[in-house]
Amino acid sequence: MAVSRVPLIAGNWKMNLDHLQAVAFVQKLHWTLKEAKHEDGSVEVAVFPPFTDIRTVQTLLDADMIPFALGGQDLSTKDSGAYTGEVSGAFLKKLDCTYVIIGHSERREYHNETDEVVAAKVQAALKHGLVPVICVGETAADLEEFGASAVPVGQLEKALVGVPADADIVVAYEPVWAIGSGQAATPEQAQDVCAKLRQVIGAALGAEAAERTRVLYGGSVKSGNIASFMREPDVDGALVGGASLLADEFAAIIRFQKHVGV
Repeated sequence: MAVSRVPLIAGNWKMNLDHLQAVAFVQKLHWTLKEAKHEDGSVEVAVFPPFTDIRTVQTLLDADMIPFALGGQDLSTKDSGAYTGEVSGAFLKKLDCTYVIIGHSERREYHNETDEVVAAKVQAALKHGLVPVICVGETAADLEEFGASAVPVGQLEKALVGVPADADIVVAYEPVWAIGSGQAATPEQAQDVCAKLRQVIGAALGAEAAERTRVLYGGSVKSGNIASFMREPDVDGALVGGASLLADEFAAIIRFQKHVGV
């Protein structure tokens, strides 16, 4: 019997919104969804604020009983120590974070994170009870030279080395050429790569893990195209960037079900 995968719509705020703006945003998003009677557990919503916002957002979620999951945008490979500017997974866990983004293309490009660093961060997340959202994706040059799936498949294979079969992980396919460009992959392209990534999970962690693990699409996701992605059998949600900073737009993405008839 197929495992039912609850769709995950995750908002990566990147380096946007201070802690006061974060409060206003989360409150508006909550009330927009509440008025639409959509906070029923049929979709999981997660927000990934900057580190300086996390405590404030955590307090708001707890005080107002807002059913959003919380995540960090990155974490250190180290637990603690003389690592100026780094943030331990232990700290994120203490702030009730459920998720942490690992291997985002901006970290790979601007901070020179290698596949080995990404793999170490996956292990650090699991050690501290966090669910790693493992980002993989190809650049425009990669796409032309190797095709859509070769690079993300290789990235995921390396990230999963040493991961236990029962680990709770999320995989996010984000073609780098689509991020912030306004040019999303087609639903068929996303499905093809996400299906191959699920095969990688199966080969590394087993069939049951492949069946239960959610694979997201990210890259110029918006309310006008989310339903088409969610119709694909191996796309289990979205990692949303710019559109997650607009409460009405992000709420419309979360309410994708009214467009797909589920």
